[in-house]
Amino acid sequence: MTAPVFLADPARLAEVARRHGSRSGGGTDPDPDPEVDGASGSGGRTVVLEGPEGRHAVSVRRMRPGEDVVLTDGAGTGAYGTVEAVSGKDRLEVAVTSVRTEPEPRPRITVVQALPKGDRGELAVETMTETGADVVVPWAAARCVTQWRGERGQKSLAKWRSTAREAGKQSRRLRFPEVAGLASTADVAGLLRDAELGVVLHEEGALPLATAELPRDGGIVVVVGPEGGVSPEESEIFAGAGARACRLGPSVLRTSTAGTAATALLLGRTGRWD
Repeated sequence: MTAPVFLADPARLAEVARRHGSRSGGGTDPDPDPEVDGASGSGGRTVVLEGPEGRHAVSVRRMRPGEDVVLTDGAGTGAYGTVEAVSGKDRLEVAVTSVRTEPEPRPRITVVQALPKGDRGELAVETMTETGADVVVPWAAARCVTQWRGERGQKSLAKWRSTAREAGKQSRRLRFPEVAGLASTADVAGLLRDAELGVVLHEEGALPLATAELPRDGGIVVVVGPEGGVSPEESEIFAGAGARACRLGPSVLRTSTAGTAATALLLGRTGRWD
């Protein structure tokens, strides 16, 4: 059975990683320091999971002593171990046996996602997270039917971030994607200007994304337009920021799936899926 992943206190994971001498990119860690914080035995190797994550582990997943588990801070550190003790409805003690730290991904893939209708935004975030996108930027494009304003906008952004967090755990990622705040067209142009490669997906793009020259480092920014497409004014602004219009393939994808397809293509071509 695959070990489930839970979010744990970053400070505690950092301390355990320091004591273990965490390895970058995996591998077997050296024996842990038997003396931590003045305690002997497993005291320095134990991470306590409480609150919502602990409740999910104990009451929903029904984790029991001896079962494998992975704890992460969502920022690249993962502690691998077994359940040592369970108490109450939300307390899990994990004996850590090894720690892994993932380096920052290169090149970094940012997907600018125009706001889709209904719950398709959460679908896009979920699948892009599972695929491996590093940053998701919600974009208020001119032709978006959906608009994020006031309290509704804050709730929608919170849903996107919650979706990324849960999908990150489900897909066993140690480094969850960042979901940025709502971006304007000017904000997106700034991202494109700073990127090593800026791409606007367009069905009539002259260049296939499958053959575009990709950077080995730095950042790639992919812009996914709304159901009504990127407006001529937006296309002009993005071209002025250095972006190239690229097509994915012969078929036209929905805005909620295009970013996932582009991410998968780029991850394969950059070698990050090797």
